[in-house]
Amino acid sequence: MAAIGVAGENRVRFAALVSSGNRVNGRAGMGAVMGAKRLKAIAVRGGRPVRLHDPLRFADGVRKVHRAILDHPEYEKRRRLGTTMLMQDLNRIGILPTRHFQQGLCAYVDDVSGERLASTYKVKNKSCYNCHVHCSRYYVCEGIEAEGPEFETLCGFTSRIGSGSLPFALEMNRTLNQYGMDSLAVCEIVGWLMECQEKGLVTPDDVDGLRVSWGDCDSVRRVVEMIAHRRGIGDALAEGATRFSKRFSEVAQRLVMQVKGLDIICGDPRGIKAYGLAYAVASRGADHLRAEPYFELTERWEVARRRFGTEKAADRLAEEGKAALVTYSEKIALLTDSLTMCKNVGLCMDVIDLESAASLLAAATGVRYTAEQLDRHFASAVRRDFSLNRTFGVTREHDTLPDRFLHEPLSEGPTRGSVVDLPRMLDDYYRLHEECPPTADG
Repeated sequence: MAAIGVAGENRVRFAALVSSGNRVNGRAGMGAVMGAKRLKAIAVRGGRPVRLHDPLRFADGVRKVHRAILDHPEYEKRRRLGTTMLMQDLNRIGILPTRHFQQGLCAYVDDVSGERLASTYKVKNKSCYNCHVHCSRYYVCEGIEAEGPEFETLCGFTSRIGSGSLPFALEMNRTLNQYGMDSLAVCEIVGWLMECQEKGLVTPDDVDGLRVSWGDCDSVRRVVEMIAHRRGIGDALAEGATRFSKRFSEVAQRLVMQVKGLDIICGDPRGIKAYGLAYAVASRGADHLRAEPYFELTERWEVARRRFGTEKAADRLAEEGKAALVTYSEKIALLTDSLTMCKNVGLCMDVIDLESAASLLAAATGVRYTAEQLDRHFASAVRRDFSLNRTFGVTREHDTLPDRFLHEPLSEGPTRGSVVDLPRMLDDYYRLHEECPPTADG
């Protein structure tokens, strides 16, 4: 069953669609669409079992994928911490969003890390249906029990808004899931308001007397409730940070961390250049799911040379080879979606490829698939998406990043001095897509 909450009923622009109480389709306002149609929930019940063409061959293919997962060097870490492992990982390389991306190092990261969550509040692991990793967490904290949070919510309500309170982040995880709101959109509104008020670009009088400062948990609770119910200034904030910022100066507008109106995830592209390109070119905005180029964090130099033609593709601070990496990641992301497989496993852990996918599909359906056919098919689909979006108005001018990432280098840490040379990567990306138009069989 997929349902909306109060935010969807009130047509908050970034209202979410929630499945099983904790699986959140958070981005781009699908909950608002359902709310506008006065549709509370969709329930589906199957009545016919799926029959496999060759069950033994299929089971053998599944066992190989299972073994690849268990043998992966990150398996134990992912099983124990899930995506919250990124709190320490990103802080270690100096790109953990802190105080609305003004900093990349968080001094109190140990207090809000995935490790602290696991050791203090987690009571058991949970998993999506039929998954071997069991990377989700069920926690009990100060009278609140729920599942999660994932990295984006944990970072979004700790370092990104200057808060060192892990219990508050766990409270917000449950609250936002109950309201049915995208945590990234909410933490961007909060972080933007905090920075703008700190710099005098937005005054309390501009927002019905609302004062928000770094780490002010009580004010954040108030903002979240006002948005969900569209009360007072919450009615305007419910339109999202990009729309709301139009009330203020161009300087304030440029401080919204968004691409094409979609709020950016908790990954600073100044230290992960392929992610920066992926945010910029994604058709719906600052999106890491259309292409998740996690490969650039793995330092697999020889694989990078073979797969992308340069070892630089595995260097997170280099622009070279990143267009090829993003294009490849778009293709594999689409493949994992088509297989209904988690990108954290299929793409980030790199345990599925075209050869194994073709074998599984053939065993399941009885239709002959080859790796070469899948490669042509998904490459064509990616290029067709690229072409169609530009037919309907997306231009290179829209494929950009907030000024902060292009012109303001981080001042400390392992990513100190780095900005994103986006034009260079865009040249390579456009050339790869425009030299290979969609094929007839695509």
